[in-house]
Amino acid sequence: MAQISGPRNGQPDGVRLADRDGGPGPQRQRSYEWQDPATSAAAAPTMAGIDFFRALLDGKLPIPPIAATLGFTMVLADPGRVVFEFTPAEFHYNPIGSVHGGVYAVMCDSACGCAVHSMLPKGAYYTSQDLSVKFLRPITGATGPLQCEGTVIHLGSRTALAQARLTDGQGKLYAHATSSCLVFRP
Repeated sequence: MAQISGPRNGQPDGVRLADRDGGPGPQRQRSYEWQDPATSAAAAPTMAGIDFFRALLDGKLPIPPIAATLGFTMVLADPGRVVFEFTPAEFHYNPIGSVHGGVYAVMCDSACGCAVHSMLPKGAYYTSQDLSVKFLRPITGATGPLQCEGTVIHLGSRTALAQARLTDGQGKLYAHATSSCLVFRP
């Protein structure tokens, strides 16, 4: 935890930000639940990627905890293409009152990686090598529901390239990302 180096915001030396009461005004709360991620993690290598995502969509496997944490949902999975949806809310905000760039990045990383995974055979897996996100517009709670579509641009024997587009219901682009993935085959 980072230490504050001097008196700031009325806090004495050495007070950690996490120790503060959150500031003036009523506190908001949010709770959510998730299932054991080990169940899905164990199933992934036993299935082709597209079958794995269809099992997630059908509710036969639990969704990853990150989806519950940030409140996003996979709504479509086809080979080489996945779509996630989420509605921005206050709990996604950064200190200046808009959705944190990390949320954009999580959405884009998830879409790119899952698009690649959807094309892999049973026993194969991937890891992201990089993620480049271009933030094009601010997102707030007033933006409304968004979709993040990931598509595979290239799938080779050892590497893959995918892109993601984060858009609103009218097709307005809020972010674009590319990701290189390293592919491990059985």
